[in-house]
Amino acid sequence: MSSSWERGAAAPPGVLPAPCASKVELRLSCRHLLDRDPLTKSDPSVVLLLQSQGQWVQVDRTEVVRSSLHPVFSKVFTLDYYFEEAQKLRFEVYDTHGPTNLGCQDDDFLGGMECTLGQIVAQKKMTRALLLKFGRNAGKSTITVIAEDISGNNGYVELSFRAQKLDDKDLFSKSDPFLELYRVNDDQSEQLVYRTEVVKNNLSPAWEPFKVTLSSLCSGQETRPLKAQWDCVNAKYKQKKRHYKNSGVVILADLKFYRVYSFLDYIMGGCQIHFTVAIDFTASNGDPRNSCSLHYINPFQPNEYLQALVAVGEICQDYDSDKRFSALGFGARIPPKYEVSHDFAINFNPEDDECEGIQGVVEAYQNCLPRVQLYGPTNVAPIISKVARMAAAEEHTGEASQYYILLVLTDGVVTDMADTREAIVRASHLPMSIIIVGVGNADFTDMQTLDGDDGVLRSPRGEPALRDIVQFVPFRELKSASPAALAKCVLAEVPRQVVEYYSHKELPPRGISTHTHEACPQRLGQPGVQPVSVSSTLEVP
Repeated sequence: MSSSWERGAAAPPGVLPAPCASKVELRLSCRHLLDRDPLTKSDPSVVLLLQSQGQWVQVDRTEVVRSSLHPVFSKVFTLDYYFEEAQKLRFEVYDTHGPTNLGCQDDDFLGGMECTLGQIVAQKKMTRALLLKFGRNAGKSTITVIAEDISGNNGYVELSFRAQKLDDKDLFSKSDPFLELYRVNDDQSEQLVYRTEVVKNNLSPAWEPFKVTLSSLCSGQETRPLKAQWDCVNAKYKQKKRHYKNSGVVILADLKFYRVYSFLDYIMGGCQIHFTVAIDFTASNGDPRNSCSLHYINPFQPNEYLQALVAVGEICQDYDSDKRFSALGFGARIPPKYEVSHDFAINFNPEDDECEGIQGVVEAYQNCLPRVQLYGPTNVAPIISKVARMAAAEEHTGEASQYYILLVLTDGVVTDMADTREAIVRASHLPMSIIIVGVGNADFTDMQTLDGDDGVLRSPRGEPALRDIVQFVPFRELKSASPAALAKCVLAEVPRQVVEYYSHKELPPRGISTHTHEACPQRLGQPGVQPVSVSSTLEVP
């Protein structure tokens, strides 16, 4: 029997990719805490709070570490992680005076720290200063949070079985055997895992290879041994025949083990999300000086462009270490010659179109409006192609190091639909996703064709997209919802798209080896481990 370990392979038909929602464990420690006890050192504990509907809600609390200014807490916080949500956390450290871990009003506040769960998993290990009330530093006090993905193994195995010298059960021809693979559960009950096809008229059959998930085969415990060969025993024959040996031999001829990585595996492996926004400056938006314009800057209520930009950008910024974002415009006449451009930097720096943080993008957008002449048409293919060129350069690195998200904000159906379809199909082969938000009240029916939810998008030449990378959402459908709801809607498909791309390219998260390992031909697993709870039953029709 041969066996191999293959990493980063795409999930086969019938085997689902790793789930996008994950469970994360957080481990905490502190350094240089303030000493609030006059006779001994502080007795610290940490309270974890999660923001829900604008209110801080206590989730859990660590144990109390007695008399320590540098505590390492054994209590582990477990949270569900969602990329498309800004999961805001607050850690509060107290010098605990009560007899239990429940806390009391007399506890002294030693400092707090706020962040998002996305920031923690993107950095994997994060150390921040603790702050007292009104933003004052709590001396040199720091808190360190370490994240670990505990979603479990997301793998599958490909098995190939054959048999030799099976008993002949048919009178006028040879048997037509098939094989059933069972898992023996902890309570010793049996559960059918897979049934092969029937091989006609053959006493030494070789069944087609098949794939099963690790959770189905062995509850995800990949180190449990698996027998490579065993006798096929007929219980009745064994009782009646003194020298009965077997009714044939079943052999596990080949086994390949694949790991299917999750979105969180890639993020915690160091994959950065590069965020680019493209804004529609066509004349159909209306004169920005007019309060009816979609580009009107109301000091009391951000317009739809700003609402969508901030809602999506604030999620993506947690996954970009330098917090610099490309901001582009299309459909305007721009200075100095006031020629129409469908790909210009809204900061008017052609050498560097990036802005500092989401607030920098907002300011560049507001400063850009009075300097351009809204014109047309609505051509977005040039910007898609520009971001695609950056993604193509990243593809050549052969690493899962940077994935590109393009947010297109437009008030109408694109004019260059054929070119846009062509650009999207090409981009579907690259580490890239496209989110299109339609602002205003235009008829966006034709834009739905770019979103592959209802079928595979094809280029004008008939070439199908490799992946569904476009998500289109009319802003008006979420106008009354919160910014968080908008972000959740438009970003929900991104984790799946990231995993699909890197799985197709067979690229594991950074830092993980991709070479193949030969395993022991007799059994897989560690010596001394309980044999795998898998049995095989050969049934003859």
